[in-house]
Amino acid sequence: MADSMQRKVVVTGLGATSPLGGDLPSSWKAALEGRSGARSITADWMGSYELPVTFAAQLAVPTADALARVEIRRLDPSGQMAMVAAREAWADAGKPDVEPERLGVVVASGIGGVWTLLSAYDVLKEKGARRVFPLTVPMLMPNGPAAAIGIEVGARAGVHTPVSACASGAEAMGAAFEMIRSGRADIVLAGGTEAAIHPLPIAGFAAMQALSTRNDSPELASRPYDAARDGFVLGEGAALAVLESEEHARARGATIYAELASVGITSDAHHIAAPDPTGAGVIRAMRAAVDAGDFALADVVHVNAHATSTPVGDVAEARAIREALGDDADHIAVSATKSMTGHLLGAAGALEGAFAILALRDRVAPPTINVDELDPEVTIDVVRKDPRPLPGGDIVALNNAFGFGGHNVVVAFRSV
Repeated sequence: MADSMQRKVVVTGLGATSPLGGDLPSSWKAALEGRSGARSITADWMGSYELPVTFAAQLAVPTADALARVEIRRLDPSGQMAMVAAREAWADAGKPDVEPERLGVVVASGIGGVWTLLSAYDVLKEKGARRVFPLTVPMLMPNGPAAAIGIEVGARAGVHTPVSACASGAEAMGAAFEMIRSGRADIVLAGGTEAAIHPLPIAGFAAMQALSTRNDSPELASRPYDAARDGFVLGEGAALAVLESEEHARARGATIYAELASVGITSDAHHIAAPDPTGAGVIRAMRAAVDAGDFALADVVHVNAHATSTPVGDVAEARAIREALGDDADHIAVSATKSMTGHLLGAAGALEGAFAILALRDRVAPPTINVDELDPEVTIDVVRKDPRPLPGGDIVALNNAFGFGGHNVVVAFRSV
C-alpha cells in the first residue's frame, strides 16, 4: 500500500434525489436548463397552520417510487432519501467488491429525523405511549440514515454522521476524505440528506426572517446575488458520492469522475446564525483548501457557491471569494445552484459537490437563475442565465458550504 498520507482520493460513483429530479442525471440536466424546483406546498397539513411561507423546493420524485413499502415504514423521510441516493451511487460505482473492514459510510444531516420525532410526539399526546412506533428512536436519530446505509452495504471501517448545519454534507465528504487518506478505508460512501419541509422548521426559519416570502411566485423566490433577494427557499433531498483511493479504483478498473483534491475547514466563533461580515473564516477555509491541494490557484476555474439568497450571507461570501482568490476571481465562473434546488440544509454541500464534479466532467458551469439585477456589492463573476463552458486541461472546482454556528467547509475537486 502507498504511503497513507499520500493516497489520492477519487470519485467513482454519484447519486442523488432532489427537487430537480429523482436521480443525479435528471437533476443535473434540469440544473443546466435553469429549471426551478420550488413550488407551492399542497400537503394536507398546510391548512392546519398559519404559515407565512407556503412554498418550498420539494422532491421531484417521491421516495415511494424507489423504495419498498416496508422501507418507507422503517425509515424517516431523511433516511429514505439517503437510501435512494446511496443505491444510485453504489450502482454507479459498479457495486465494488471491497472487504467490509475497508468500507466506510459518512452521511450527514443538519436536522435529522424531524418528521419522525414530531409525528411520534403527536401520537404520544393523542393516543398514549403504547401507540408509539417501536422504531421511533432509530428513525429520528441523525445517524439513522448513515447506519441504514452502512448495514445495507456491510460497512465495517466506520459509520459517521457529521452534524454541522448547512455545512454537514460537505463536511461528510471531508471526513470520508480523511478516512481514505489516513488508511482507515479504501472506499467510503459519503454525502448528506435532509427532509425538513415540515411546519415547525418552516415556522422557525420564517420567525428568523431567513425565508423568502414570495408565495405568489415560488420559482422566482431563490435569487442568490440579486439585488431584490429576500431569503432562502427551503429544499429537501440527498446526494452521495462513492469516494475511493485511486490505487483501489484503478486496480478494479473503475470509472473515475474526478479527484477530491483537498478540504479546508474553519469556524467563525462569531454568531449562532449570522455569518461573520468580514468573511475571515470563509477566506481561511478557501485558502486552506487551495494550499492543501496539489494544484495552483490559477487552476481554479469554477466555484459552486453556498449563496443561499439571503441579503447578508450572499454579500459576505462574495467578498470572501474575491479576497481569498484575489485577481484570479475575475476569471472564475461562480454558480449558485440553490437558485434552482432551494437550500437542502444538511444535504446542500453534498448535492452541490456532485454538481461541481459534473461541471468538471462536462466542462460546463451551471447557471444561476433569477439574477435580474446583480447586487452592486457582488464583484465576482456570477454565471447567469445560461451555462458557461469551462476550459480544457487540468482544472479545479471548489464547493463552498457554510452552516449556522459558523461552520465553514470548502472542498476542492480536480479533473481527471
